[in-house]
Amino acid sequence: MEKIEIRRMNKQDVSQAAVIEKENFSLPWTEESFLQALEKKENIYLTALEGEQVIGYIGMWTVLDEGEITQVSVKKDFQGRHIGRRLLETLEEEGKKEGVVSFFLEVRQSNAPAIHLYQNCGFSVQGIRKNFYENPREDGILMEKKTASLC
Repeated sequence: MEKIEIRRMNKQDVSQAAVIEKENFSLPWTEESFLQALEKKENIYLTALEGEQVIGYIGMWTVLDEGEITQVSVKKDFQGRHIGRRLLETLEEEGKKEGVVSFFLEVRQSNAPAIHLYQNCGFSVQGIRKNFYENPREDGILMEKKTASLC
């Protein structure tokens, strides 16, 4: 098992990230969606690598002092190894450097492992977004974290 490196996502990572996206999401982003997100300087996208293999990624869009976490995804073979947590911690550090003080995300109501991770990292439930997700239709839980309590 190689050491896992977390760094900024680059264009060469996009095709592997898109494969993981398809593996984990019912309405996955395309490679083009990732490329467009990488073009915006206010966005922060990170990749977790084992050797040359992309094994996870996280993305956030920032506006002023707020960050909207768009995705946290880890390749199925690597889940349960705290890679999602490491991605989240690194994203928070990078966000703080950019002046982010509030982090927001939505998570499927049925995604208990993700909700558990976010709560352990200091996120709290702010509300429910009815029918936020499609395929299958499901409520989204809106969660927030202030940077005073990093993961």
